[in-house]
Amino acid sequence: MSEDKLSVGKLIVVTGPSGVGKGTLLQKLLERYPDRILFSISATTRSPRTGEEHGREYFFWDRAEFEQKRDAGEFLEWAEYAGNLYGTPRKPIDQAIALGQIVLLEIELEGARQVAQSFPSAKRIFIAPPSMEVLESRLRARSTDSDEQIIKRLHHAKLEIAAADEFDITIINDDLEIALQQLESAMFD
Repeated sequence: MSEDKLSVGKLIVVTGPSGVGKGTLLQKLLERYPDRILFSISATTRSPRTGEEHGREYFFWDRAEFEQKRDAGEFLEWAEYAGNLYGTPRKPIDQAIALGQIVLLEIELEGARQVAQSFPSAKRIFIAPPSMEVLESRLRARSTDSDEQIIKRLHHAKLEIAAADEFDITIINDDLEIALQQLESAMFD
């Protein structure tokens, strides 16, 4: 008897530079497959912002609880940023995969490298811009960063793009619909 591919859960790790369109692509996938796709929820030691809820945007844990879970090996990856700890708890991902769900983890490059070690069966997808010029124009069009921040993001993007060959698949987000079709194919193959 052949196994129905739609019943097999898996972890999909999505990485790419800031401004490349990861969030837009993933949101469109979630709209198309609300019952099949689950976004991974990270944990943090930072305080919740207005409107954020524990278990929705993040799991908000104090430093002692986070460190205890980290030391017990309960994270796929973790890092410290701006004095706060952030990480991806493994248990909810394992549970969702066991139920046949596809879990999406949108994460930066270093986290993706850690996940490659802690969860080697994860499919790793890199979203790349068609060019650095297009990426710069997208960053500027967002109007959320200063020139200095944009320059930093572009420098960081060059380092990230240089690591694209570490991933199973690279999708160039030139045309949103084509990139979305490629992402769907990669997720459901």
